[in-house]
Amino acid sequence: MKRLPIILAALLCGGAYAQTEPLTLDACLRLAQENNKALAAAERQAQAAQFDLRSMKGNFFPSLSAAGVGLYSTSDGRLDIAGGSLPVLDKNGVPTGSTAYFPGLGLDYSLGWIYGGGVTLEQPLYMGGKVRTGYRMARIGSSLAAENRRLTEAEVIVETSRAYAGVVRAREIRRVAESYRRLLAELLRSVESARRHGIQPQNDVLKVRVKFNESELDLRRAENALRLATMNLCHYIGCPLGTPLDVAGDLPEPPAVAAPGTGDMTARPEYRMLAGKSDLAREQMRLARSERLPQIGLAGNYGYLHGLEVNGQNLLGNWGFSAGIRLSVPIFHFGTRSNRFRSARAKYEQAQAELESGGELLALEMTQAANNLDEALLERRLADTSMEAAEENLRMSRRQYEAGLETLSDYLEAQAVWQQASRTQVEARIGSYLRWLEYRKAAGLLDRIPPRK
Repeated sequence: MKRLPIILAALLCGGAYAQTEPLTLDACLRLAQENNKALAAAERQAQAAQFDLRSMKGNFFPSLSAAGVGLYSTSDGRLDIAGGSLPVLDKNGVPTGSTAYFPGLGLDYSLGWIYGGGVTLEQPLYMGGKVRTGYRMARIGSSLAAENRRLTEAEVIVETSRAYAGVVRAREIRRVAESYRRLLAELLRSVESARRHGIQPQNDVLKVRVKFNESELDLRRAENALRLATMNLCHYIGCPLGTPLDVAGDLPEPPAVAAPGTGDMTARPEYRMLAGKSDLAREQMRLARSERLPQIGLAGNYGYLHGLEVNGQNLLGNWGFSAGIRLSVPIFHFGTRSNRFRSARAKYEQAQAELESGGELLALEMTQAANNLDEALLERRLADTSMEAAEENLRMSRRQYEAGLETLSDYLEAQAVWQQASRTQVEARIGSYLRWLEYRKAAGLLDRIPPRK
């Protein structure tokens, strides 16, 4: 059953040529989630932390155990008590003056087989804080595992989204290259026709052909880039690298204006993991301190013991119940406990310093991501404006060239400017989305992978 999602993903990717609908970004994220090994490892770590938490919680409750012992010994002996006259005492312990004859006593004893077994119920009353501290440490470990899974999931979202955006970028660049090639092909046919009629010289034909050959190279590069970007996306979603994919290109639109003040650095899993490590170091310091404190436990036992035989009769062959309180007070252990506490305190201070330093670095990263997003949004607006100007310039240049009011070189330059503006617009659009994605991750606003509908 564990292989079923992988088989389904392979069938989906292997039959991509028969896709009824293009792959959306959410579908790619779900495929990446199902096939990502790091995310699966983080999920197993979170499950193990939950089991550890349940195990530590069980230390608050009594423990029931069964035990047995068996021992054979050849030890034996005899105890003789001499007889004689013994004084008789009254009820107040005062001699009455009378005597009684005691014939003496002889006891033969042997050990032989000694065996027994029973059930013991133990309840810790006070363990110096070890039980509560261990439970808190397990709870912190569970939180750290959950935050590690969040961090891994965020990284999967970022990397898969980058790969998806790379395919969209390469496809748009190829579209621009094809449009530019069509413009040059149309112009080349027009110039060759004019040369045949003696209107334009051969030099103009060569100029256009050089540009047309350059457009062929640009188109080949765009196709190679699209193939490489598709292979990169296949790697992240778990498909064979040569699988042809058709993507929908549904990239979310970033906001028109950056809002750097809406992020919460403390919501990032990196910060919470640093804070959790600091809390874990504090609990370890408490655990080291608890080794100096007394420990009290209550135990009850019900069992059977067979062992000592006297004159052929077993004296211990019966069932019995016993209960008691165990008290352990540590006194001295050659400085081991004190040094362990000092080590835990030093690690706690180290974790506190790492939390402060890491918090500042995360704040700097969030500020830098906000600045990059603000610049990317401005760059996109400028690219859109430049594209409008390039389209208008191309339209006017074409009209003037056809009317004979503009040279061929100027018209070729207008086409090149349009191509560059188109590429810049595509790069700015994809770049603004990527900067928005990075800002959401840096500000702790990155959503989880959407569930399957």
